[in-house]
This record gives sequence, structure tokens and C-alpha cells, in this order.
Amino acid sequence: MCIRDRLPTVSSPGGNYVSVNIRGDIAYVAIQFPIIDEVYHYQGRLGNEITTEEGYKAMEMCALNVIAQIEAKVGFGAVMGLNHFDMYFQAGDNWDDSPIIADGASDLFVTILGKKGTHSRAIFGAANLPRNFSVGLTATFTLNP
Repeated sequence: MCIRDRLPTVSSPGGNYVSVNIRGDIAYVAIQFPIIDEVYHYQGRLGNEITTEEGYKAMEMCALNVIAQIEAKVGFGAVMGLNHFDMYFQAGDNWDDSPIIADGASDLFVTILGKKGTHSRAIFGAANLPRNFSVGLTATFTLNP
């Protein structure tokens, strides 16, 4: 079975924006949350309601949604490579395992895209995320000329 056959249905924007914005040869993917086929997952704070292991899985879901958006909007063949992603999380006061959670996305991108999936990343703690999601992910890709 091909990865394309296992991608979740892409979600629609929750406001006045597009899910993938292309400027020149760069594709900017709007924030993706752990939503699979319109079902919300991993809502709560890391370290409180959500374990580090669950947070890793939540980031895998976010990354899978990024891949689904890219496939739906531009196709894998158009992708030269993943440039960078920003991970956002909400956590309890004493939780500090964000690099482990970010690896959920990093590992998935490299597994699916191979060398095209190597990237830089940034990690940001947020007071609150929409719908009480534990994590969110944005990404940029370079497209083939």
C-alpha cells in the first residue's frame, strides 16, 4: 500500500486563509493539528493530560497532515525538499520534553520523504492552542522549478 493511500483527508481552513500558500518556489503550509479525518486527538497540556509519548504521536499526526496537504495541493513530485518547521505546544508548568515531541514530526518527515525530509526546526511554547490541542505544526517546502 502506497503512503498516498494512507494519508488522512485534508482539513479545510478554519478562517480566512489557505492551507498551502505558494510564493515562487516555496510552499508554506498553515498550522496543522492532530486531527485525523475530522476527529480531534490529543487535546490538553503536555505533562498534565497528555504524556510525552502521546505528544510524540500527536506530532506524527500533525506531520502526516502536513504531508497530506502538500500531496493534495502540489503533489510529492513537485517537492524538492522540506526546509523548516515550527512546532507549537502547550504544556504544564514542569514539563520540558519538547525536543522529544518535535522528533515525532522530524522522524516522520525523514521516513516518508527520505533526504528530501531533512530540515531545520524551531519549538515554541504557547499559553493556549486552538481547541485545546496539545501541539501544532507549520512547515515550508521548496518546490522544483
